[in-house]
Amino acid sequence: MGAHALDRSDDDLAGIARSARAALVREIEASGAFDDEPVWREAFLAVPRHLFVPYYYVGVTGGYERRWGESPDPRAREMWLRGAYADAPLATRLRDGELVSSSSQPSLMAKMLVELRVEDGNRVLEVGAGTGYNAALLAHRLGDDDLVTTVDLEPEITESARRHLAAAGHHPAVVTGDGARGVPERAPFDRIIVTCTLASVPRGWLAQCTPGARILAPFATGLIALTVHDAAHAEGRFLPTPAYFVPLRGETRPATEPPDLAALPRRAGNQELFRFLYTLTRSTLSPQEAFALWIREGGPPRDRYGITIDGNREWAWLDAPEGPHTWPLPG
Repeated sequence: MGAHALDRSDDDLAGIARSARAALVREIEASGAFDDEPVWREAFLAVPRHLFVPYYYVGVTGGYERRWGESPDPRAREMWLRGAYADAPLATRLRDGELVSSSSQPSLMAKMLVELRVEDGNRVLEVGAGTGYNAALLAHRLGDDDLVTTVDLEPEITESARRHLAAAGHHPAVVTGDGARGVPERAPFDRIIVTCTLASVPRGWLAQCTPGARILAPFATGLIALTVHDAAHAEGRFLPTPAYFVPLRGETRPATEPPDLAALPRRAGNQELFRFLYTLTRSTLSPQEAFALWIREGGPPRDRYGITIDGNREWAWLDAPEGPHTWPLPG
């Protein structure tokens, strides 16, 4: 009797998973994220997100509460499963109460994958393995696990990503290492997608790319889309989409501090596009200078900005790489 009841419960959960996954795909589709490349709709329908988040944390008063797929309480398991298919980021790893790793919001993942402009046969590097879900979507889209490489600094993260991927039937290359160094032994790459925020673009990535490769990365609360010309040159503009990710970690990467806007009018701190401008230019402009520029230029949207890499120089710009508004980025 008990075993039969358990079987029915598992069947019910499988049905809930299918229904919730279909509902998530409809929600993403309604946002327009799949319009340019409908092939990604099939990937999101086929890859079960819940296999990549066997547990996650939700914010509660005083901290976080864990939701767990192996909970003895059937109601708790159903809550975990439904939450796994919410169009929301999920905190998957905490250290001393601080978020270390997460599964990104699926609709943002869809936008990024579409903007990556993957073509059949492309070799793709993902920097920031997370749960492995993004690598599974890429592997499904490309139809060949060996075309996908994902790298992360933390052995715990890569080990769990490898397990999740295997449970979903995928076996891309999962590498433990400093993502800022790329994965030279798996190069060259036609696409690089990054799931952590950069302070500058690592030069090693360019050397591991084919000419014409595309790099899509979070940068200063936005997403930069770079075209790689050769090992020393790349250029591109920001997409209009906001994006917030944890910073890229590794021995070669500088730490970034949150912007200090205390000296500015209160309305400045509430302007999301101004915060983007200041985060992008903070190594050059004071908060007051950045705010004056932002007002003077009419509160420019993200897609007026870009980044150029030319040899040892890397700079951000407004409207045009040659200026008049350019700002060096940390090397």
